Amino acid sequence: MTQPLGRMNVPAGSLIGASAPDRTGIVHLGLGNFHRAHGAVYTAQAMAAAGGNWGIRGFAFSSDRIVAPMRAQDNVYSILQLTEHGTEAGVVDVHRDTGVAAQDPQAVVDAIADPAHRIVTLTISEVGYTRDPVTGRLALDHAGVAADLAAGSTPRTAVGMIARGLEKRAASGEGFAVLSCDNLQSSGDVTRAVVEEFLQAAGVSDDVLAFVSSSVSFPGAMVDRIVPKTTTEHTRLVADLLGVKDLCPVPAEDFTMWVLEDDFAGGRPAWDSAGATFSDELEAYEMVKLRLLNGSHSLIAYLGVLSGAPTIDVAWGQDFVREAVLGGITDDYLPTFTPPTGFDAEAYVSQLDDRWRNPLIGHATTQVGTDGSQKLLQRIPDAALFHLRRGRMPHHLALCTAAWIACVAPPVGFTPDPLSARIVEPARDRLASAVDGAVTVLDHVRRIMGGGFFPDALAEQEAFTARVADLLTLITRDGVRAAAADVASAR
Repeated sequence: MTQPLGRMNVPAGSLIGASAPDRTGIVHLGLGNFHRAHGAVYTAQAMAAAGGNWGIRGFAFSSDRIVAPMRAQDNVYSILQLTEHGTEAGVVDVHRDTGVAAQDPQAVVDAIADPAHRIVTLTISEVGYTRDPVTGRLALDHAGVAADLAAGSTPRTAVGMIARGLEKRAASGEGFAVLSCDNLQSSGDVTRAVVEEFLQAAGVSDDVLAFVSSSVSFPGAMVDRIVPKTTTEHTRLVADLLGVKDLCPVPAEDFTMWVLEDDFAGGRPAWDSAGATFSDELEAYEMVKLRLLNGSHSLIAYLGVLSGAPTIDVAWGQDFVREAVLGGITDDYLPTFTPPTGFDAEAYVSQLDDRWRNPLIGHATTQVGTDGSQKLLQRIPDAALFHLRRGRMPHHLALCTAAWIACVAPPVGFTPDPLSARIVEPARDRLASAVDGAVTVLDHVRRIMGGGFFPDALAEQEAFTARVADLLTLITRDGVRAAAADVASAR
């Protein structure tokens, strides 16, 4: 019988990086697969290179789905690396405590306030920042934010926990960094803005505001690694490779990238020794990720769902999807930003091709298509407006928008592939209310474009709205391939 994984029986030669010392220096909020395959791995490797008290105190946000099995095996777990050529596995041992924020939010506040901790890292997804989707400011009317601001309340939102933790930390005056590891443009600026807006709305003292301004840094970062959901097959593969039973293995591709601003008020691990890049061209790297990878990933996902492709590799294997995505990169995304110094776009796209066609990843199109109402705001409007203001129609961005609408808010009379029901879209109800009573596809699209789901600047571009409506009509009448073919002919 296969032995359970634990700190006392980590298979020889399988440890990734170094085991953390007992003292923790990092708090992490959002204990999902991505953090465990990305930031935690870099931290383990950094400690192997340069040491340091950088153990992680990790909090899942709302569920003990990962916390319970991690605790059962001393908070160690395996990474199952999936390549086109096979699989390999290693063990990560950097978490020294784990918990669930929703069950004990005060513990998060206290951990951030603890002077021994010098960084809080975040993987809470775009929705976790509780921002107004159009203005980008903290959504003060969000039910959770409003409750957190009530006098004497214990915070329940991520922003509330961070803000209250910093308020308490101000008493010690110890420097600290809040590091977003989510797919956000200008992630450091966004995180600082919502935290400071919360503190101001909460009416904290000037001393607290001064402390946050002078002694708390919010470095920006670009993160990249494809990490699918864990399946029983992944558990079986780990058992075969390592000879132990891991209750919470993390499958991941072999590619990994992390680009950061070197702005850590309380110090940091030697992540650069672990392969991370510190750069003053972060915005350019963010554009590479958010547009070439993330924007294209959304298009693959929605075209894939509409054509019945359950995974990214299956969707990418369809010629019409490849043509649409590569055309979008060349025509609609690359012209909109200046790449980092020395960036080789052709080599990067070739690398994307390798990643997307890897059959072992099994990344669900519905998972990639989740939270589109939040994600597309980072990937569509600015790039579309770049072209529209220059008199050019960004056809591929219009196709992505139309495909998203077809999946999560289809016009009356059209039923998308059953896969679409698996997409987690927090705005489904609002979208349904917005389009209720629409009499034409153009009216349907106008109600979404001008209904607070996209910025006014894009909603005012009637030509773009009309193009989205044309493509949505083709999807509903003739199928998604016909819409993609129409875009190809317009290039």
